[in-house]
Amino acid sequence: MLVTIPAGEVTLTDRRTQRSWAVPVAAFELAPVPVMQELYAQVTGQRPSSTQGDRLPVDSVSWWDALRFCNALSAREGRAPAYRLDDEHAEWDESADGYRLPTEAEWEHACRAGSTGPHYGELDEIAWYRGNSGERVHEVGGKRPNAFGLYDMLGNTWDWCWDIYDAEVYGSYRVLRGGGWFDEHWSCRASVRRRSHPTLRLDDVGFRVARTSN
Repeated sequence: MLVTIPAGEVTLTDRRTQRSWAVPVAAFELAPVPVMQELYAQVTGQRPSSTQGDRLPVDSVSWWDALRFCNALSAREGRAPAYRLDDEHAEWDESADGYRLPTEAEWEHACRAGSTGPHYGELDEIAWYRGNSGERVHEVGGKRPNAFGLYDMLGNTWDWCWDIYDAEVYGSYRVLRGGGWFDEHWSCRASVRRRSHPTLRLDDVGFRVARTSN
C-alpha cells in the first residue's frame, strides 16, 4: 500500500555549486518503507544484499536494477511499465500507472512532509545512522515516521532517485538521497545530495517505489 503525497513545492539546494532552485511537485504515491529483501526476492528471484533478512531493506542494487524491479513489479500487478529500457538508455513514460523511482524533488518533498529544518524530527528517533546503528543495516520501520507516514526517509539506506545529478560534470551519475547506516549525522539531512554511477551496487544503497497519481 502506497502513501498519497500531496502536491506542493520544494527548493532543492546543491552545496557544491551553492545553487538553489524551486520545483513544483504534483501529487503522487510513495511506498512508506524502502523495498525489503523479501519483496525483491519474490519479484526478481534474487537476494543481492550484503546482510540477509526478509525485513531488511534491499541493498547492493544498481539504479538499473531498481528500474528493472519497478517494471517487473508493475507487470506482476498488470500495470503499464513506467520504463522503456535497453542496454544503454532508460526512458520514463510519465503516463504509465506502473511503479517507478521518485524524482529528486518528489523525494525531498515527501521526506520533509511540511517540515523546514534538516530533519523531520530528532535524528535518533527517526533514523539509523553511524551514531546509533552499530554500523549495520536495520529492519525497516523501526524508527518514528514523518508526518506523511513514511519511515526511514533518513538513514538506514540511501534511496536511488530518477534524476541525473549533474550531466555536465558527472555524466550519467544519478542522485542518491537520505543518508545511510554508516553515515555521520550531517549526511542524514533532507537536503543532502549524493551521486553514484547507475551501474554501481553499494551496501548502503537501496530504493523505494513511487507511482504517478491517476
